[in-house]
Amino acid sequence: MSRCAYLLTVCALALGLVAGTNLTASATPRVPVFSPGAPGAGDPYFPDMGNGGYDVSHYDIRLAFDPKTKAISATTTILARATQNLSRFNLDFQGPLKISKLSVNGRDASYARSGAQELVITPRHGLWRGSLFRVSVTYAGVPRKIDDPALGLSGWVATKDGAVALNQPIGAATYYPVNDTPDDKATYTQTITVPTGLTVLANGEPGLTTHHGGRTTFRWNMRRPMASELAMLAIGSYNVTRGVTAGGLPNITAIGKSIDTVAGQGKVFNQTTARVIQWESSVYGRYPFDSTGGILADVGVHYALETQSRPVYDQRNSHVDGDLLAHELGHQWFGDSLTPVHWSDIWLNEGFATYSEWLYQEKFNGVPVAKTFADTYAHEDNWTGKVADPGRDAIFDDLVYNRGAMTLQALRQKIGDRAFFQVLRDWPTTHRYGNVSTQTFIRFVEHLTHRNLTPFFQTWLYKPGKPTL
Repeated sequence: MSRCAYLLTVCALALGLVAGTNLTASATPRVPVFSPGAPGAGDPYFPDMGNGGYDVSHYDIRLAFDPKTKAISATTTILARATQNLSRFNLDFQGPLKISKLSVNGRDASYARSGAQELVITPRHGLWRGSLFRVSVTYAGVPRKIDDPALGLSGWVATKDGAVALNQPIGAATYYPVNDTPDDKATYTQTITVPTGLTVLANGEPGLTTHHGGRTTFRWNMRRPMASELAMLAIGSYNVTRGVTAGGLPNITAIGKSIDTVAGQGKVFNQTTARVIQWESSVYGRYPFDSTGGILADVGVHYALETQSRPVYDQRNSHVDGDLLAHELGHQWFGDSLTPVHWSDIWLNEGFATYSEWLYQEKFNGVPVAKTFADTYAHEDNWTGKVADPGRDAIFDDLVYNRGAMTLQALRQKIGDRAFFQVLRDWPTTHRYGNVSTQTFIRFVEHLTHRNLTPFFQTWLYKPGKPTL
């Protein structure tokens, strides 16, 4: 064999070897790797809340309530999309409610309760990343409210004639299985059956109400993304008033019959709600939901809550006057439509809502915002914490509310009225229905004003101590 022929033979053999190796590799099937979703969503204040590995798009809650026993029987169906190849995943589900059936995509799945709130679900087959899946959980029992020493009552709160569910910050899982993190918003359908004579109110718009065998079924739909901490349910004896705002927005308000003792109170409540919504829309831009309203209830939690589209006001807390409505309805833009990624950023809710009160006082009661700011600055006696990182037990403290509002007024003084009120309109419009952080807000304002405001925000939001004016 000539040297040239020998080299050609070697090359041919080498090429064949390489080709054979490639064919062998490509013929070997790739084994998919499925892994468990995280048992928490990563919030430093509430590490067990929420879960990883999927994103919920819709909750369908079908629930029957027995006022004699205070028990519920319910089926919650969740539509979600896997964000990784899932071997198993968790839902948040608290308290003594007993599960009788659980399925994933229509097939029975194994499950276990772990710790205080983890419901660990293992489907028969792994769920591919990007795939839609449906979880259905049937359960019953008497829900148990949460009484946190620092944060107060939340979740399913029994009342004399029914119950009210107020979920901020950790109460949703007391009556339905949920991915209980503000960072996973979803739409909701709530179908609630009660003895005829009771009324059910919830977020969003009412659907068909039907009667059968001494029981009435109410249907409510929230078609805009909603965080679980903003979901609401009120069952009891209520006087309901229906109206519209000047802009034509449906306005549904209700007052518990046991506290509706002032003639015309329901009409005033409805009209004041409509007036505040119309005025705030002129300041903050288009109202972000499809209806508005409010519920005045004797629930005994000693606070009002900005539940989405329809805040709940506890009669024992205070009278429902204009500035309180301005606060909770202001949340519809700041806190509900725009929701913080983490609870440390809650000043983006409460600072803006408190500033809504200040603007209301100036508009309707003749008290200048500058005076409210000066009085608050002079009389605030706690300057030790960080507004944008108050700590788990301080998320509802004056540090967040008053100093958050003071930060906004100080910003107004720094950038001027024109730019400031543009921020108030463009910020909720740009991030409508999304999740935001303090850093997102800082970058937004700096981009709008073309100014470096990092030192300003560092002083007002992150540095303990009383800022120098």
